[in-house]
Amino acid sequence: MKIIQITDTHLVLDRGEMHGVNPYARLYACVEDIAVNHADAELCVITGDLAHKGELSAYGDLAKILARLPIPYQLMVGNHDHRENLLTTFPDTPTDENGFIQSIIDLDAGRLIFLDTVESGEKFGGFCQQRADWLTAQLKSSDGRAVYLFLHHPPFKIGMPNVDNMRLLQGDDLLADTIAPFSNIEHMFFGHVHRPTAGSWHGISFSSFRGTAHQCALRLEKTPHLVRSHEPPAYGVIFLNAHSTVVHYHDFLDYTAFVADSVAS
Repeated sequence: MKIIQITDTHLVLDRGEMHGVNPYARLYACVEDIAVNHADAELCVITGDLAHKGELSAYGDLAKILARLPIPYQLMVGNHDHRENLLTTFPDTPTDENGFIQSIIDLDAGRLIFLDTVESGEKFGGFCQQRADWLTAQLKSSDGRAVYLFLHHPPFKIGMPNVDNMRLLQGDDLLADTIAPFSNIEHMFFGHVHRPTAGSWHGISFSSFRGTAHQCALRLEKTPHLVRSHEPPAYGVIFLNAHSTVVHYHDFLDYTAFVADSVAS
């Protein structure tokens, strides 16, 4: 089964620029690339920070771009988003009984769980008892099927101090305790860090991707300000089956692919 992950689109008012790039144009190109090359994917998951300041018009622009996707999509919320404005523009976005934008989708490969890790007004993330109770219920009802977790904030440090202080700070231990009894969680996908990362946390493999707009530069030391970069934007092409989770990092603005001639090869 193939799914796509997009993250951190950061659309702004009037389809304008931010940090020297145009988020709208970047996302448009991303969606066009997916439409051409991955129309056979079962789902596209967009893991938060959809609109940089959460304006209604930015979500309207997002809706226009996503209308070009030939596959279903799942929207998630990030710290830059505004829940009410997002739900106004996308009223079919599922929420739980407490108003958190989180839900599940059951596919042939297993259960996909989409967590809301936003703490209103904060850059860092949170995971409260209400969300823990909801997650526990979804894990119990999975009946041992493979589970894949999607969230915006990573619940652990990635070794970049300026990014780590914006991780899931409130409730990281609660999340770890909530998932500990379940051995069927195969992988964790997140956004927020604007970096390609991979590894494992409490025995669960994870991955993240660059955003479709600006990136965070790889700075492993504390700096006075968060350092951004113009590294290429990317999205993820993910294959899930009973035996493996395969993650490809695709730089969709790279047009240098070629077939080598017989001499050079």
